[in-house]
Amino acid sequence: MATTIDQFIEHFTIAVDFQEAVAITPTTVFAEMGQWDSLAALGVIVMFDIEYGKTITGEQLSECSTVNDLFDLVG
Repeated sequence: MATTIDQFIEHFTIAVDFQEAVAITPTTVFAEMGQWDSLAALGVIVMFDIEYGKTITGEQLSECSTVNDLFDLVG
């Protein structure tokens, strides 16, 4: 079953566990979000493993800038 960008954003929001509500779109530059930190990055790496059965590295994550870039890794 294919994942939509909206489903991915929902998983992303849960994975990073922001303390405040944050509006996230495909073009959101996640590294510029005030609440983005190393724990949020780790949450995204774990999300890929659990939700999508994919292993991504910190290097792959650092090569992405927008939420849509991350979504492309689901491929």
